[in-house]
Amino acid sequence: MVMLISFGAGQLMEAKGGVTIQYSGFELSFGALQAALLVLGLLISLWLFLKLLGLLIALLRFINGDETALSRYFDRNRERRGFEALSDGLMALASGEGRDAMAKAKKADRLLNRPDLTNLIVAQAAVANGDRQTAKATYKKLLKDHKTRFVGTYGLLQQHLQDGDTELALKLAEHAFALKPKHGETQDVLLKLQASQKDWHGVRATLTAKLKHGTLPKDVHKRRDAIFALSQARDLRAEGKLQEAQSYAVEANKLAPSLVPAALLAAEGHREQNNGTQASRILRAAWRLRRIQNSLPVLPPLPQMKRPRPASNGLNSLPKAQTLTRKQKC
Repeated sequence: MVMLISFGAGQLMEAKGGVTIQYSGFELSFGALQAALLVLGLLISLWLFLKLLGLLIALLRFINGDETALSRYFDRNRERRGFEALSDGLMALASGEGRDAMAKAKKADRLLNRPDLTNLIVAQAAVANGDRQTAKATYKKLLKDHKTRFVGTYGLLQQHLQDGDTELALKLAEHAFALKPKHGETQDVLLKLQASQKDWHGVRATLTAKLKHGTLPKDVHKRRDAIFALSQARDLRAEGKLQEAQSYAVEANKLAPSLVPAALLAAEGHREQNNGTQASRILRAAWRLRRIQNSLPVLPPLPQMKRPRPASNGLNSLPKAQTLTRKQKC
């Protein structure tokens, strides 16, 4: 910057010509550099005049009884500088400059006193810098405000997932899901954590929520629900709870009749209950459905259509009949 200013000043000093001002018999002549400095001084003087004018107006309002006039004047200046710092912080964060973004966010926090805005940038900048302790501490601050509670919860969830703390991450995922059940990424994270903990009841509840909020097609929901019901039935059989396991196996078979493991487990339960007829019916239905799904017959090509012959009537066939009769008589 200093080099540019020095270069510009040198060019102005070497430039020929200048500015001449004549008024009421007075004449003032300025060189190129002097004219540039004069314009710059006038602009600075105008800016200072407007600032002093605003301060004077605020002071007059304060004298006339408006007790908050001066405070509003200074607050507007602080707010303007705060939003400028906030904007600079966002630009630095988008550019990947985490340290600069954090410094600008802290400056904006001092000027604006808006932690719901500045803490979010500080947390994101800390994540970009790899400063996970600062990120966690800042996300915890976001939990205090109901407007940013979900953001803070989801941020802590991501941090604990990176730490490998699945138990605490599961609790945070459940809390984030309760705050915003339509959030698709939270649904997916909660589903994976529940499946890793073999919480089949929770998994099926989350699947139902995904279906309800339109993030999962109905046919995919039925298939996955059947798989998790089957997993629940297997765990219950391993625990010796055969009756309860059989109910989940039958439910899985009803949800997806072509799912062979579910059909086998449901048939096994019926066989243990001396109900061989129902077991055979389930296995035959599953075999039939799998056979249909695996065969997928290809339709043969349509035959080429022949041009229809004109329909004969009595008048057209009469000469032919007379000819045949004559031949028979002969």
